[in-house]
Amino acid sequence: MTNMHNIEELESQLSQSQNGDTSFLRSCFNGLNALTGIGIVSIPYALSEGGWMSLIALFFIAILCFYTGLLLNKCMVSNPLIKSYPDIGEQAFGNKGKIIISIIMYVELFLVAFEFLIMEGDNLHNLFPNVCVNVFKKNIGGKQVFILIAALVILPTTWLRSLNFLAYLSVGGILSSLILLSSVFWIGTFEGVGFHEKGDVWRYDGLAIAISLYTFCYCGHAVFPTLRTSMKDKRQFPKVLLVCFVLSTINYGLMAILGYLMYGEDLKSQVTLNLPTKNIISKIAIYTTLISPITKYAMIISPITTALEERLMRRNNKLLSIIIRTIVVIGTVIVAIFVPFFGYVMAFIGGFTGISASILFPCLCYLKIKRESRNFEIELIFIMVILFLGFVSVVVGTFTSISDIVKHVS
Repeated sequence: MTNMHNIEELESQLSQSQNGDTSFLRSCFNGLNALTGIGIVSIPYALSEGGWMSLIALFFIAILCFYTGLLLNKCMVSNPLIKSYPDIGEQAFGNKGKIIISIIMYVELFLVAFEFLIMEGDNLHNLFPNVCVNVFKKNIGGKQVFILIAALVILPTTWLRSLNFLAYLSVGGILSSLILLSSVFWIGTFEGVGFHEKGDVWRYDGLAIAISLYTFCYCGHAVFPTLRTSMKDKRQFPKVLLVCFVLSTINYGLMAILGYLMYGEDLKSQVTLNLPTKNIISKIAIYTTLISPITKYAMIISPITTALEERLMRRNNKLLSIIIRTIVVIGTVIVAIFVPFFGYVMAFIGGFTGISASILFPCLCYLKIKRESRNFEIELIFIMVILFLGFVSVVVGTFTSISDIVKHVS
């Protein structure tokens, strides 16, 4: 399938090198950048949905995703020609495996792209709640207006064929999450909010949403194979994964605990929407959150737009390329306007594409590639348990998130 190199292009922007010369420290930085994303703003809401005991699920999912990352590494060790996640699918299940994994990845990229727009609309509306536009005697709410404005700002960046500059900007993702975490801690400690909320020990009815949101935070498996390929010493890749998962889990765990102690059951889908908008620290946190989508949106949709160009363009045509990319942006804007539910959409991404790509596919591919081995009977039992739990989580999480979206749309 000729579109696979488009995903590899996105992955290579994160790993910065395909020549096997990336150091251990640089690889850790790149891995953290892959695991650190917009999930940081929703992790307190996830905890409020599941209660304090759901933190066990967060740590359990982190361990599972770390383990399935190791399974991807074992798959790559079996064949030095494997360079990307779709290559693993092809090695295991032929061209069909490659296509299925690619489709899941494209769907996830599109969903994340319009999640960026929802985030922009929500946070800008939080800063400027009184904005309203009258078009043909019909009032358009501020959130929809800000989604359109954000899309107009982002649109020119999608016309760039080379994303090297945008890739350079996007490495600020780790710094952004640290600034956000520090800002939330500062507001809770010094701005009169405090950490007084007790919360619920256990919320069974919200556990499915919580698990889906937790899984979203660890959806980095698409870039792990390319990250490994870029390393100077590929034997250190398991150590890189360990460092990345430990540090990202500490980051997510701290943000979840701080946010839940501050706002309890009043937490919104993004913790930035709870922050007081009049003090400078809150504005720093919100503006930091707003910058990330602008710098990453074009990179996220690049594999989709490049794939469409290869299908629809027989030769290089800049005007047609701009039209195609603009149409994709318009598509994400339309979905963001009509389905502006950040938390539920993120839960759907985590529950469907996240669990599929981060838990199910690594296990299935590993079992198929290692099917002739006779030395992994105990591991086989463990993987079968993971697959069972994964399939149940996909069904329950996807059904719950879709039900919530439909309920709010209607």
